[in-house]
Parts: sequence; structure tokens; C-alpha cells
Amino acid sequence: MGSFVQVDTNNIVIRGVVVADEIAVDESSGIAYLRTIYDSTFTWRQTYKDGTRKNYAGIGFTYNADKDAFIPIQPYASWVLDDNTCKWVSPVALPDDDKIYTWDEENTEWKEIE
Repeated sequence: MGSFVQVDTNNIVIRGVVVADEIAVDESSGIAYLRTIYDSTFTWRQTYKDGTRKNYAGIGFTYNADKDAFIPIQPYASWVLDDNTCKWVSPVALPDDDKIYTWDEENTEWKEIE
């Protein structure tokens, strides 16, 4: 099965579909098939679970052509994008213990959940 996403003019993912292997032999044939069943003006991209294009796309993700990557929605204003993984990273490392934490954006710190 091939997973494809439709992106809008801002490269934001707005829809996802799964296409049978016999149709989605490669990205170009899968996209050609999708253009026959949907309006051909839509832009489609294939997304992968194996790390190709960094992240498996979801609704609201952005496709970055320069990085050939899907970037998730920024969870907090203080978090920065890791250019290698295309994942958002907190400005303070999550404590490495067995406790459960939540991010406190106002104080830009991890707070333990008790």
C-alpha cells in the first residue's frame, strides 16, 4: 500500500489516502492515479513510514521541498526545528528519569505531573 497526501498551495497537508500496491508502484504512478480520480489540479506527495521524507505526514503538516520533508505542526512557540530530523525540539531537554512531565510554555520548562 502506498500512502499519499494532498497539499494545498501553501504546502499544508489537507488530505491523506492509501492506494493499493498495484496502483502505487512508485510515486509518479500513484500520483497519476490520484489525479484521475480527483481534480487534477491538486498536488500530491507520497509519504513513508520508514523515515523517507523525515516524518510520516499528517493533516496540518507542511511539506518543505528544500528539505524534501514533512514537518509537523509546531507544538509551542519556544520550540525550534531540528534541521536534521525535521522535528520540533524543546529549548530545555526532557529530564531523563522515570517521571512523567508536561511542557510549561509560559516558563519554558518541563513540569512533573504528580
